[in-house]
Amino acid sequence: MLKQTEGSRAVAETVAYCRPEVIAAYPISPQTHIVEELSRLVKSGALKPCEYVNVESEFAAMSLCIGASAAGARTYTATASQGLLYMVEALYNAAGLGLPIVMTVANRAIGAPINIWNDHSDSMSQRDSGWIQLYARDNQEAADLHPQAFRLAEELSLPVMVCMDGFVLTHAWERIEVPEQAQVDAFLAPYEPRQVLDPDEPVSIGAMVGPEAFTEVRYLAHAKQMQALEAIPDIAREFRQAFARDSGGLIHPYACEFADTIVVALGSVLGTVCDVVDEMRADGVRIGALGITSFRPFPLEAVRTVLGHARRVVVLERALAVGVGGIVSQNVRTALSGIRLDGHTVVAGLGGRPITKESLHRLFADAIAGRLGHLEFLDLDTGLVERELARMAQSRRSGPSAENILRDVGSNR
Repeated sequence: MLKQTEGSRAVAETVAYCRPEVIAAYPISPQTHIVEELSRLVKSGALKPCEYVNVESEFAAMSLCIGASAAGARTYTATASQGLLYMVEALYNAAGLGLPIVMTVANRAIGAPINIWNDHSDSMSQRDSGWIQLYARDNQEAADLHPQAFRLAEELSLPVMVCMDGFVLTHAWERIEVPEQAQVDAFLAPYEPRQVLDPDEPVSIGAMVGPEAFTEVRYLAHAKQMQALEAIPDIAREFRQAFARDSGGLIHPYACEFADTIVVALGSVLGTVCDVVDEMRADGVRIGALGITSFRPFPLEAVRTVLGHARRVVVLERALAVGVGGIVSQNVRTALSGIRLDGHTVVAGLGGRPITKESLHRLFADAIAGRLGHLEFLDLDTGLVERELARMAQSRRSGPSAENILRDVGSNR
């Protein structure tokens, strides 16, 4: 059903059509509208049977999900930013136990300093936790990824994060094709857990494993992620056949054939990137874009196939690995091992800073002209940074940098 709706509401309605039996809810912006809408659907009886549990923290939310999933319930939660960090210990346990929990991450910067706007710092920090991570390009895909996530999680017995850009998508209203209950029921079978706690067949989960078997257990977690590389495109293909639209999958190439320059990115920024690609191609520039939907597992072969013929690759990062630079670009370099080409890491949009078409035009032109370094920060105000570095060099008690820079920004206006 095509309707004008908010991204969060579309996600909540689609999750409800997946018939979760337990929802753990702890509100944190910008995911709050998702669990609020699910609360309304449970209270009204539109979603039943479902146990909606208001917990006291994000750590409690994931702990509850672990217990519910281990007991055989289809389980869901949502979080963002500091909330995701608060549940880290439980995140690793959920993945290590192979529990098919689905969680929406409304991507938001992490502090300090405090920032509630969008970037990918939160989910990128958990890239090695064992969760599958799928990144939505727009609100249509954000909704569509959830039935696919439940299918994937339950087929492989692995937890799945569906990552959607906070505020940029969660709070945006647009025309979205929200599926009908019968469509989702036909696509997503009733939950049959691969492992379950059953009093009639008692087992232990999460028991201690020593050095004699720990490597093998961890390898199996890796092996299941490798299985997901085949399952993700298969499930996306079935989704396309059932719903008549293309959502999910491993990657989304855009105008990459015969492109000398290809820009790699995740999430909603791809819309702006593709607009700039269209404008530059209209001027005769051979440029394309590659959207990565599955960041974990990372589709090394698929990325290598698309990028292998390019002369240069620009990876647009929405998070910063302090001390080295790029996160996505490290994975891209692994995919392109042995292939000689110019590679550039560009950190952009941290803390919600707009990534404009004007800035991207300038950035891509610099890359093509050979003026771009291996690590760049888009629209970085070097004057502010140099002023603070000078202040720090002059005094051991120069004060908190964030507050100093804010004062400098205010004095410049």
